[in-house]
Amino acid sequence: MGQVSLAAKITHVPSMYLSELDGPQKGTRQAAIDGHHEIDRRCRDLGVDTIVVFDTHWLVNSAYHLNNALHFQGNYTSNELPHFISNMPYEYDGNPALGHILAKACNDAGIGTLAHEHTSLALEYGTLVPMRYMNADRHYKVISVSALCMVHSLAESAKLGWAMRRAVEQHYDGKVAFFASGSLSHRFAQNGLAPEYANKIWSPFLEQLDHGVVELWQQGDWKTFCAMLPEYAAKGHGEGFMHDTAMLLGVLGWDQYQGKAEVITPYFPSSGTGQINVVFPVMPVSNAEAQASYALNLSSLNDPAAKYAAGASRL
Repeated sequence: MGQVSLAAKITHVPSMYLSELDGPQKGTRQAAIDGHHEIDRRCRDLGVDTIVVFDTHWLVNSAYHLNNALHFQGNYTSNELPHFISNMPYEYDGNPALGHILAKACNDAGIGTLAHEHTSLALEYGTLVPMRYMNADRHYKVISVSALCMVHSLAESAKLGWAMRRAVEQHYDGKVAFFASGSLSHRFAQNGLAPEYANKIWSPFLEQLDHGVVELWQQGDWKTFCAMLPEYAAKGHGEGFMHDTAMLLGVLGWDQYQGKAEVITPYFPSSGTGQINVVFPVMPVSNAEAQASYALNLSSLNDPAAKYAAGASRL
């Protein structure tokens, strides 16, 4: 059957696009771009046919959603940062057959999910920026998953990731990569200070918090990280409330995961936020092990204190 061949937490900072253009930011994000090229190279070597992106720029207020169109084409300007990304052309192909397999598996697991095939939904830049550097030749098919989840629990998002992994392994004939597209800490510079913080983190606290998290990833201490994820999402101003990260850890096996992260692009600040490209080796996880892990350890993400922590960054 199918295989999850690669998993990564990736940056999508719009300054990567500015880095291509003449101006004060030219060349400043080359390391991040090179990191995307390296992840692309690995995916090609592994025979990946489809990339599934957990996109923290796709905001949803009910259910989980897949942009499952057959084809994507357009000219994108960011409504958030139109002075960063303006008139960026794109064209990619989708994989509706896989999208419907993924959505069905999530629904069967009790996670309400819709795959939109015949749709005018456009891709968001959490998908478009990495695809620009990894998929310019349309080598991969692309599915985008909503990961700016306003009324969802991190436990649900982790279960969604696990359901998607099992769907690939049991019902798909191909190789898939999963990307969590989002930052570490995500406290943007205060209005008026953006130029000063173009290449700085907003605060020493957030920088140290991020470095501590990357250390846990490199050590493979997933029990500690999974337990602290709700508070980290809140106190670190996690992008998309870090639902992309919960989804990716669900794919990998949650706190039963035993891999150690490999940093591809070292941690760097951008407009006050903390960014990185990291690959997580995909390890075998038995269904029984994962189900036991979710039953015992995801319960902490559903208690009132954890719900408050996960939602505190919305205030």
